[in-house]
Amino acid sequence: MKRVLSIVIVLTMGLTTILHANDQPGLKFTEIRSSNSPLVSFRIVLRAGAINDPKGKEGLNAFTAYMIAEGGTKDLTYSQVVEKLYPWAANVSVQADQELTTFIGNVHRDHLDAFYTLFSDLLLRPRFDPSDFQRLKDQGINYLTTILRSADDENLGKQALNAFLFEDHPYGKTEFGTVQGLSAITLDDIKEYYTNTYTQANVWIGIAGGYPLSLVERIRKDFLILPVGTVKEVPLSQPVPIKDMEVLIVEKPTRAYAVSMGYPISITRKEKDFYALLVANSYFGEHRTFNGVLMNRLRGDRGLNYGDYSYIEKFVGGVSSGSRFPDLNTPLRLQFFSIWLRPIQPENTHFGIRNALFELKNLIEKGISKEDFEQTRKFVINYSKLWAATLNRRLGYQMDSEFYGTDYYIDCIEQELKMLTVDDVNAAIKKYLHPSDIKIAVVVDAGKGQEFLNAMMTNKPSPIKYASPVSQNILDQDKLIEVFPLTVSKEKSKVVSANELFEK
Repeated sequence: MKRVLSIVIVLTMGLTTILHANDQPGLKFTEIRSSNSPLVSFRIVLRAGAINDPKGKEGLNAFTAYMIAEGGTKDLTYSQVVEKLYPWAANVSVQADQELTTFIGNVHRDHLDAFYTLFSDLLLRPRFDPSDFQRLKDQGINYLTTILRSADDENLGKQALNAFLFEDHPYGKTEFGTVQGLSAITLDDIKEYYTNTYTQANVWIGIAGGYPLSLVERIRKDFLILPVGTVKEVPLSQPVPIKDMEVLIVEKPTRAYAVSMGYPISITRKEKDFYALLVANSYFGEHRTFNGVLMNRLRGDRGLNYGDYSYIEKFVGGVSSGSRFPDLNTPLRLQFFSIWLRPIQPENTHFGIRNALFELKNLIEKGISKEDFEQTRKFVINYSKLWAATLNRRLGYQMDSEFYGTDYYIDCIEQELKMLTVDDVNAAIKKYLHPSDIKIAVVVDAGKGQEFLNAMMTNKPSPIKYASPVSQNILDQDKLIEVFPLTVSKEKSKVVSANELFEK
């Protein structure tokens, strides 16, 4: 098969970034070579995700990916794979998302040859053992029915909001599918999906670290056993517009409540306004930092809860994956703004929602001061460099940049922010942010949902209850917040049991 390649080489900070862009269907490569690095990282991306799941078999993409990453090869059982990886201190994992599915491997270059043989065999010669199939099916269903619905209120709220935001849309299901979808999938379905989807056109190979140049040609030859295939991009419609506040109350036994709220926004990293909004969002609610308005007003001033953050694009990972930074290779063509508040005492949750929207309204009306703009811009430029502290993460950011069709994202942040003015940021705030026309998902205790929703719909005052004294200035502001008007749509708001979610 003839392949036409264009090769771009970029030298940055002693690293060589090589982008191989195929002019014809075939394998795509992204390389970041560092001859001094003793580590080698792989990110092998499948350009397919949950949006590719067939109707009635929701979860097929993720299920297939886990059958590969947590199954065996033609020659080795899964337990034998684990036994081989352990003495190398190497790891293999998978990340199934809406648009992309990523197989991640890390190894010291002393064991690179043996590791690559094993890693490629998992992808190219999967075992698809019936016992692995049943084990992973049980795990998937258990995650949805037991962990997500019952034990993980934070992710329950986030997934409930996602389903609420993207009703009747390809993004509207969890990355892991539904209970009925997973239950309906057979081993033959997985084998067929693998054959049809794991093609040269859909596979995108990322490699970083101190690997020999000969490895790239070896990978190219090995992966040519995959069918050529074609990239079939799933068309995405715009989500249904939101009118006023649409509230989804999710009931389950819980001692603390979780709030997720948001709405779609029309920009991604491709647009200049995104970078103005990046500064605004950092000022308002940067994830896992203490400089944001939300953290200072809700947690710092009032001790409402542990975490209060905002986001201008989908955020996956963080502490749950062992880092305060986001997981990579989870891009979306359609993004959304969101606010997370968790966990909150039941008696203060209504106030907490009002408090967050009150602060958002203030941000829109007053904007950011010149001093705050300068400090936040400097912070984001420097903080963003920590996001790519490892070659593995740099590789992930490079691949995400290619997904969006931009230069390297971390470099873009510095370049764009240095050109920004405070007026640019305040204009973006007014253009893209608003405290109404928003969807709100709240996880509440079983049997408390309708009472909570009624209080929101009737704008019942929601005074905060403090465990210790606060200043008079805060008490005076609380009088405004506890009656901050919420225009809730009675027709579009509802109470559901957690057991009803992610079912079909």
